[in-house]
Amino acid sequence: MPQLLRVQCFNVSRDGFGTGEGQSLERPFGHADPTPLFSWRAATASFVYRTEPGGTRGLDDYLTRDAECNIGAEIMGRNKFGPQRGPWENHDWQGWWGDNPPFHTPVFVLTHHVRPSFSLSDTTFHFRDVSPAEALAEAKQAADGRDVRLGGGVATIREFLEADLVDTMHIAVAPVDLDRGERLWDSPDELLDRFHLESVPSPSGITHLLFWRR
Repeated sequence: MPQLLRVQCFNVSRDGFGTGEGQSLERPFGHADPTPLFSWRAATASFVYRTEPGGTRGLDDYLTRDAECNIGAEIMGRNKFGPQRGPWENHDWQGWWGDNPPFHTPVFVLTHHVRPSFSLSDTTFHFRDVSPAEALAEAKQAADGRDVRLGGGVATIREFLEADLVDTMHIAVAPVDLDRGERLWDSPDELLDRFHLESVPSPSGITHLLFWRR
């Protein structure tokens, strides 16, 4: 099977925003309350940060598990890695995720300001100032035959869509409006010239949008 570039479990609001305005260290999603966007996934049995037994085992759980299936590398933008802009003031900041990030693969962070690679547990972060196609080629090599996950944020996903590099997407649409921030789309119909689309509502209130290439 060919290696795929997959967007998995990426959350947007009903009006198409993936994050709010005014990101900071204290507020990774800016003015937006992340709870309505992510609570569906936190309620599942397979949620990566679950510490107690229980959780749902329906559609939401299936898609949560699928996000990790056959992933060998990750690509993300700098704004997903952290809130800093411009040259790195120091190298002490090592991401939002603590000493054991949830990726467990090589992660390629796209930035105009590179810094040395480093590892936390079994995740190694590499910082690259390259085109989407070059980043994908390196990530596929590092993935050793498995798929590559495109983790976001919004600007990075749009950049890879514009380069026509994305093979599949799962976008979880929450029943909340953010009004401002970083917008993935005005309507998912914008992508129908290149992708098939199925819309699957969940009892949690989330609508799961599944895209795959035509």
